Amino acid sequence: MQKVHIRRQFLRTKDITVVEEKTLKQAIAGTVVGNFMEWYDFGIYGYLAVTMASVFTSGLPKSMSLIVMLLGFAVSFLVRPLGGIILGPLGDRVGRQKVLFLTMGMMVVSTALIGILPTSHQIGAWAIVPLYALQMVQGFSTGGEYSGATTYISEFSPDRKRGFYSAWLDMGSYIGSAFGAGMVAITTIIAEHGWGADAMVNGGWRIPYLLTIPLGIIAMALRTHIPETPQFAAHQERQEEEQAELSHEAREAAWRQESPWDRPGTMLYVIKRHWRRLLIAVAIVAATNTAGYVLTSYMPTYLREEVGTTPTMAAAATVPVLTIMALCLPLIGHLSDIIGRKPIYAIAVISTFVLVYPAFQLLHHGTFWAIQGALAMIAIPVAFYAGVSASTLPALFPTESRFSGMGLSYNFAVSLFGGTTPLVSQALITFTGNHDAPGFYIMFFAIFSGIACIVMRESSASPLPGSMPTVGSEEEARELVLTQEQNPKIDTSTMPMPMITVEIPVGQTLPQRPENIKLPPRKEPEAGSKDSEDSKDTESKKSEERTDSQSQDSGTETDTDNKD
Repeated sequence: MQKVHIRRQFLRTKDITVVEEKTLKQAIAGTVVGNFMEWYDFGIYGYLAVTMASVFTSGLPKSMSLIVMLLGFAVSFLVRPLGGIILGPLGDRVGRQKVLFLTMGMMVVSTALIGILPTSHQIGAWAIVPLYALQMVQGFSTGGEYSGATTYISEFSPDRKRGFYSAWLDMGSYIGSAFGAGMVAITTIIAEHGWGADAMVNGGWRIPYLLTIPLGIIAMALRTHIPETPQFAAHQERQEEEQAELSHEAREAAWRQESPWDRPGTMLYVIKRHWRRLLIAVAIVAATNTAGYVLTSYMPTYLREEVGTTPTMAAAATVPVLTIMALCLPLIGHLSDIIGRKPIYAIAVISTFVLVYPAFQLLHHGTFWAIQGALAMIAIPVAFYAGVSASTLPALFPTESRFSGMGLSYNFAVSLFGGTTPLVSQALITFTGNHDAPGFYIMFFAIFSGIACIVMRESSASPLPGSMPTVGSEEEARELVLTQEQNPKIDTSTMPMPMITVEIPVGQTLPQRPENIKLPPRKEPEAGSKDSEDSKDTESKKSEERTDSQSQDSGTETDTDNKD
């Protein structure tokens, strides 16, 4: 007889992760609040850019002071890749929940501190230095926030509804941005009514930043109660089992001999193994965020400086559009669960070329309804991009590298292209004199997004690579096991299927299913003998093993050991 070690190809019910609805809602709330805070914090900087230019850069020409403030916005994004490089692999090693708690704390503290900074009237030109420093802390923490949150929520969501549940994450982002705009508008109205036209410059700008303190306490409380994702917990358990089979000396020797390029949990490993997926993610994120940041962070500046609206109008104009768009994101995510992620991205790309240029033409009519109509036209491609980002991007990477891959690709693209959008847009207008330049900038990145959409793999309703399927109920798990052979979304070659061992006669071909193995006839021992008793015990154990394997096992990877 020979022992054959087989990697199972067919799922059993116990292999499938069942996520309870209560736990799922808790996970969604804990991650959405973090993205709400992130976009609120970054949003108020964009909405207050013109006001803060007078506060922190007094003495400079108006055009230069605005560019200096927008440079501060860009600086915060330039350190994002560093946050992704450090926090991404950390999240793949110690867990998603711990890193998300850390990023939330850093974001809250740095934003609140901006609200108490001295101004240029108090300490001169040095005032900009601590502002830039705190913006960099914000950028570092955000480097792990969105990539970690999308990884977290995608690993918690049932496969068939991942688009719907993940879209809540970006809904929180845009609601946060709208809330930031609303707070700036309300603060401006109250402050100018009570203390005069210069009230915002004289200290009113601090109020939206200091509001971060009570909001942050609530967000931190929610973050402390979210559990670790079941997919990462299962991955960590498998790693511990594998490590337990090796001695400490063997693990140390293997680690020393292993190249950093082949060591899971490092950025070098991610770059070597997943560089194509990284490029796809960068192209999609660049297109999503150039359009998104024009609509959110840059639009108030554009409306004041290029269209000529009042400060209150500039801050409040985006609130209705962002609110409606944000509420539509879960619907778009649900649609992607039905028709696929790629068709949704195709709609986003096509609508960019059809709607963005006419929208910038319409903005210059300057009336309230013209501005609302133009913003709605820009919001349509942004909504279709954002509605599927949180479900599509994490599905590009396997479990062992998901946080790292997201952290590197997302933050690199946002830093280089998205976060610099306000600065680049204003610079393009200044140097070319073309007020429609931001629209052309958006369309340029849509080209690369379209190419990425064509070459990427469709991931809707499929298990995440490197993970077992995730469902919402025990009944759905049983149905999946029964129909797995007819289900085109189930590919066990991408899953961490366990190894099993069976015995077959030497020379016999391994059948498709181990339970079909035909054992050769053998001579029965005499009744009452010791061999007979041992035989009964052995047959009982084999019977139990065969019964347990009735949930459809087969193998693709085999190792054999001959036994006499």
